[in-house]
Amino acid sequence: MSEAKKQPECNIGLTGHVDHGKTTVVAALSGVWAAHHSEELKRGITIKLGYADAAFRKCRKEPEPDCYMTAKVCPKDGTETEFLRKVSFVDAPGHESLMATMLSGAALMDGAMLVISAVEECPQPQTREHLVALEIIGVKNIVVVQNKIDAVDREKVVENYKQILAFTKGTIAEGAPIVPISALHGSNIDYLIQTLEERIKTPPRDSTKPARMNVARSFDVNKPGTTPEKLNGGVLGGSLIQGKFKVGDEIEIRPGTKIEQGGKVSYEPVFTYISSLMAGSASTEEVSPGGLVGVGTLLDPSLTKADNLVGSIVGKPKTLPPTKTELRLKVTLLDRVVGTKEMQKVEHLKARESLMLVAGSSVTVGAVSAAYRDDAQLALKRPVCVDNGARIAISRMLAGRWRLIGYGFVQ
Repeated sequence: MSEAKKQPECNIGLTGHVDHGKTTVVAALSGVWAAHHSEELKRGITIKLGYADAAFRKCRKEPEPDCYMTAKVCPKDGTETEFLRKVSFVDAPGHESLMATMLSGAALMDGAMLVISAVEECPQPQTREHLVALEIIGVKNIVVVQNKIDAVDREKVVENYKQILAFTKGTIAEGAPIVPISALHGSNIDYLIQTLEERIKTPPRDSTKPARMNVARSFDVNKPGTTPEKLNGGVLGGSLIQGKFKVGDEIEIRPGTKIEQGGKVSYEPVFTYISSLMAGSASTEEVSPGGLVGVGTLLDPSLTKADNLVGSIVGKPKTLPPTKTELRLKVTLLDRVVGTKEMQKVEHLKARESLMLVAGSSVTVGAVSAAYRDDAQLALKRPVCVDNGARIAISRMLAGRWRLIGYGFVQ
């Protein structure tokens, strides 16, 4: 298979406080500006999950770390470089109001870069919150990227480096490599690629299990005015957790479409067929776990437009977990609310309060119907499709924002 058609094999997340340069880091590594949404370009922040692929390569003639790059031809000696692997980057928003999007994106990550600006004191509120989120979701392989070192003097960089060491002590990022870079000027990107190769390995995949994919984006790819006979079916974007998809496979999508009848709301699973597959910006007949994929379907595109099916799970019919309108959780709460400067104490769950729950790429709100010290029952506004034992991130509305306060396991 040609390199262009190779599927990305590992998903690496970009996390950290707003405006610390996550999207610029992706651009420095991949050459792709991951923020495409018109409102993102206008406001200069990431709102939706951004994606970009990159091929890591190595020049046989150059010493480390100079030998690591993404160019097919080494700019220093003109020789063809050796292909190492292709990866997908998941660029999560850093703004405090978009925590749900960050959490749903973390479900797709095999490892993550925690981007920290050398210009500001460390930690900033969402730096803390994103690191806790990675721990809650179960992302363990972390590389700290100290960005914007070009914007301050050496003393400030060293001071910021010491702050990072103190901040990460006792967390899942303790001992993680700290790579100083200037993403804007492309400085030290070779060392960053080497560190990612060494610290965020491609995890073992089980392609023999029934196929299952978390939907992180959904699209209508048709231009306005397209005639009915030329319409393309709806497209689902996400990452396979396990198994394989092939063109022509029948798939089931849960929870599915919302049905309102007689004042009651229910959800019906959707069944369709795969008409096309995209992986690594190339069409293919089959996709496996790893990387971000696009699944073309025969669905009416109105069902998938504007991310309408985000949070769904896709798989072969009769292989998906049950759809649940209520959840019973074994709960673990944080001591403090890490996403605010005040870091107030986390109070116990209370009956009748509303909480935001993130399960995989699915985001919903649950009303607490019963709560004990470490056990809670919740009625869901939007159902989720989860197995028993699944890990759920829990956030509470505080001062007008959803704040991460803990996690629970489905009982």
